[in-house]
Amino acid sequence: MGNNEQQHELPTKYDPNTIEKNRYSFWLEGKYFEATGDETKQPYTIVIPPPNVTGKLHLGHAWDTTLQDIVTRMKRMQGYDVLWLPGMDHAGIATQAKVEAKLREEGKSRYDLGREKFVEETWKWKDEYAGHIREQWAKVGLGLDYSRERFTLDEGLSKAVREVFVTLYNKGLIYRGEYIINWDPQTKTALSDIEVIYKDVQGAFYHLRYPLADGSGSIEVATTRPETMLGDTAVAVHPEDERYKHLIGKKVVLPIVGREIPIVGDDYVDMDFGSGAVKITPAHDPNDFEVGNRHNLERILVMNEDGTMNAKAGIYNGLDRFECRKNIVKDLQDQGVLFKIEEHMHSVGHSERSGAVVEPYLSTQWFVKMQPLADEAIKLQEDEEKVNFVPDRFEKTYLRWMENIRDWCISRQLWWGHRIPAWYHKETGEVYVNQEPPADIENWEQDHDVLDTWFSSALWPFSTMGWPDTESADFKRYYPTDVLVTGYDIIFFWVSRMIFQGLEFTGKRPFKDVLIHGLVRDDQGRKMSKSLGNGVDPMEVIDQYGADSLRFFLSTGSSPGQDLRFSYEKVESTWNFANKIWNASRFALMNMDGLTYEEIDLTGEKSVADKWILTRLNETIENVTKLADKYEFGEVGRLLYNFIWDDFCDWYIEMAKLPLYGEDEAAKKTTRSILGYVLDNTMRLLHPFMPFITEEIWQSLPHNGESITVAAWPTVNEELTDNHAASEMKLLVEVIRAVRNIRSEVNTPMSKQIEMQIKAKDEDVLNQLETNRAYIERFCNTSSLTIATDLSSSEKSMTAVVTGAEIILPIEGLINIEEEINRLEKEREKLDKEVERVQKKLGNEGFLKKAPEKVIEEEKAKAKDYLEKRDIVLARIKELRG
Repeated sequence: MGNNEQQHELPTKYDPNTIEKNRYSFWLEGKYFEATGDETKQPYTIVIPPPNVTGKLHLGHAWDTTLQDIVTRMKRMQGYDVLWLPGMDHAGIATQAKVEAKLREEGKSRYDLGREKFVEETWKWKDEYAGHIREQWAKVGLGLDYSRERFTLDEGLSKAVREVFVTLYNKGLIYRGEYIINWDPQTKTALSDIEVIYKDVQGAFYHLRYPLADGSGSIEVATTRPETMLGDTAVAVHPEDERYKHLIGKKVVLPIVGREIPIVGDDYVDMDFGSGAVKITPAHDPNDFEVGNRHNLERILVMNEDGTMNAKAGIYNGLDRFECRKNIVKDLQDQGVLFKIEEHMHSVGHSERSGAVVEPYLSTQWFVKMQPLADEAIKLQEDEEKVNFVPDRFEKTYLRWMENIRDWCISRQLWWGHRIPAWYHKETGEVYVNQEPPADIENWEQDHDVLDTWFSSALWPFSTMGWPDTESADFKRYYPTDVLVTGYDIIFFWVSRMIFQGLEFTGKRPFKDVLIHGLVRDDQGRKMSKSLGNGVDPMEVIDQYGADSLRFFLSTGSSPGQDLRFSYEKVESTWNFANKIWNASRFALMNMDGLTYEEIDLTGEKSVADKWILTRLNETIENVTKLADKYEFGEVGRLLYNFIWDDFCDWYIEMAKLPLYGEDEAAKKTTRSILGYVLDNTMRLLHPFMPFITEEIWQSLPHNGESITVAAWPTVNEELTDNHAASEMKLLVEVIRAVRNIRSEVNTPMSKQIEMQIKAKDEDVLNQLETNRAYIERFCNTSSLTIATDLSSSEKSMTAVVTGAEIILPIEGLINIEEEINRLEKEREKLDKEVERVQKKLGNEGFLKKAPEKVIEEEKAKAKDYLEKRDIVLARIKELRG
């Protein structure tokens, strides 16, 4: 250790709850997660996708933030000045709905409180739930810079929102226009989608015939809301429909009203549904509204805000909408226009607040004109400074949406959110748009609507850095950001909007990379939902298995862009992995004998196991770093798991026991140094994935720092790579494994000593085996060991073939000779297939022409190896048959 003192001993049992308990506060107190602004370091920035202040974080959040934590922890260790900026979203619709539900339980509505008081209540809600979210972030172990935490409704972000709105308005990119919204006629208010509850209701399809204006016949349409026909402005058919192609451009006479309306061709129409012709009422149906936009149709509103019919409804003026429906049905039947009523169960929207049937209703809303902004964003992707999607297939998804963009409706009829900075003159109706209210405020009334939540979150990468103050130190240093991590489900809602707003207001892409992950599903591959009851609370998983186990599973359980299947068994197996690391570390620490960091010495004489583990460590450092930079965390996890579990725990630690328990003091010192060195580096490599356990172990290891969070990322030390030792160890492992396999086949326990002979192919193999005789004797538990190049044994024996040698175990009396011959025959069949496969490959002209030289050489080496092994097996069969 840096201060040459053993800091603390690891408890005997790995208990994640104990070791994770106070670690986070240690990191926060040390300010290890705060960006320093150190000019000697290169900045590296991620902004967190801000969770909604509506409640608990789910598994998707845990996954998303763990991936960001891995990247930022690794970059911090690599010497970057890392800023990982936390924050939350006010989530207009969702939060308002939660607060209103809470008020309803108290028998109140937001109207009882009034706007100001209601917003106050919502701020209280936000403060409470922001606290819960921070507790959950801490529990997952996220290395966030809380000194820079932001909220989408805080003063700085509100200023940015107003600046963007006013600028786009002055450029002609924000305008007011008509749009269909959900309207509650009882409370006379617009509803967001979340406030509409759909119920199955017994209704009817009313089949109508509209006569053609030229008297040549009629066209059949159907509706569930006959009262809206008074506002029809067209009949639509599919342009490819052979039945109606010839009618496109002609007119029909609208019954009762007597107005002539056109027949238009539009892809929206489903040819196979009903008659294949649809009445179009742009002011009373969202789909018809879109069709109307495409064909420049008039929008005729036939209803008042309270659900009664207006003057445009002619003779039905003043009737309630449902009263009107009864009357109009009777009149249409009398005229012979309505020829069939078909009973029909259909889903009808009801107001969550009043229970009234929701009316799709035309109203004036604010829009962003998207085409010019989208064109710039599309053009950016042809540039070197484009946004890189990982995996890159999502770029096509993004571009396809950008190319077919529609204008964005940004106003919401809510009280919680950014109030639209527009005022209307009480007398003249003049519109005043500005960041500040007009001076003679008493003559003006502010727009009641707020902005869509995505409007403010679209500015998140730069508004959080102090923009519009472009001289802000954080904006200058940390923008643009390096990577955005998010799910594929919000590419359209959020990623695309951040890109075009970032370009428009900063002239730069908001992030270099977008790392896209999928959704967390249950172990059957189903989406997690309340209705299925298959949701999993990440906090409960942490209580059971610890944050490290959950994190390692989430980050390594799928490849980029793919969905992740959650299963408790997999989390449990990562807990077993953590437990293995704990036990191996305890063993190493108990045998290090108080070794300090300064005493680590790798210059002494090293055994083959020493040289091999250092070589494997170098390979692991190189590959982990390379793959992590490509965000291939599943592969990184596999490499770390194999290195720690197989190479380090199962092989090196077992082999290290020989010198540690022996009499050679120099060998002991070298082994302790290597244990310390390898564990230190391994903990650093694993730290971004499992921060708690690695910090705990590292604090007990010989190290030279305060916290592993700011320890240097491991780098390859070429001097410690020894490929010859690596191949020597490979032979040794093969020999030991082969003997263990034979023992288990014939049920000979490891505790029973056995005679053993190894026939080496040549002097080189012979020397390798002789050098490592002690390991073979120890791990094969031999009573005698003969190694030679010219062995022949007439005794009945079990044999195994490894690369470069044959193992002979004379264990006559312990085995059934016939069974051994059968086993060897199966082995021969297996080798026959391998020989045939490789020879077929090498005999394929196409393969030889296309494959790189290295691959061909590898295949030739395999063929030679298989042939040698097969010859030995055949010889043994012959020998046993005597």
